[in-house]
Amino acid sequence: MSVTSSAPGDDAGVNLLANTLRPVMNMLAGHDWAGAHNVPPTGPVIVCPNHISHLDPIVVGHYLYNNGRSPYFLTKSGLFRFGPAGWALRRAGQIPVMRGTDQASHSLGYATEALEAGKLVVVYPEGTLTRDPNLWPMRGKTGAARLALETGAPVIPIAHWGIQEVLGPYKKIPKLLPRRRVQVLTGPPIDLSRFAERSADVATLHEITDVIQAGTVDLLAKLRGETPPERLYAGGEKS
Repeated sequence: MSVTSSAPGDDAGVNLLANTLRPVMNMLAGHDWAGAHNVPPTGPVIVCPNHISHLDPIVVGHYLYNNGRSPYFLTKSGLFRFGPAGWALRRAGQIPVMRGTDQASHSLGYATEALEAGKLVVVYPEGTLTRDPNLWPMRGKTGAARLALETGAPVIPIAHWGIQEVLGPYKKIPKLLPRRRVQVLTGPPIDLSRFAERSADVATLHEITDVIQAGTVDLLAKLRGETPPERLYAGGEKS
């Protein structure tokens, strides 16, 4: 079965998906939202959240959609193959990431098309759920940095906290009671102006990625009221 997305995305499909999932999110948890004014109301945007639960895309998607933007997620290609969920992802123009194949680079091409069409694209810099024992973000991969250099789209950091109480990292069964509250905090666009004239070499991409992750970590520290680690966890991905 093909997992090809209809980039640059179909807002009608996003509307359908959002209106299906929004009641689920409202049932699972209440929310405290802040900083939505930092998300540009129109035009291309790269959003970079932390990743602590398989429910994260519902949290972030709910937040963005309710604040006026249709989100397009870079999503593991395997999810596009599962029945109604796969159909919904394809219908909504979400962007498959075919890691470990000769088509892996296509996802950034689709994301670039979406940004050039004025869409908001969500990229999890870690590429997977965090494996940090204390649920701080890990060191990121360079996809968001590549998109930022190539398109000039603003990069917006988002941190959220609380959904891990409903479904913890790598868990499969949610805890529905008691009903939790999820906090979401958005920061202003990350200043990447010093990189504007630099080439997309490996060192530059990693430096940009570290700056992006630092922005998200700072927001998460505010939500948690805790001091983040001096160095981000660099452990491998769980299969």
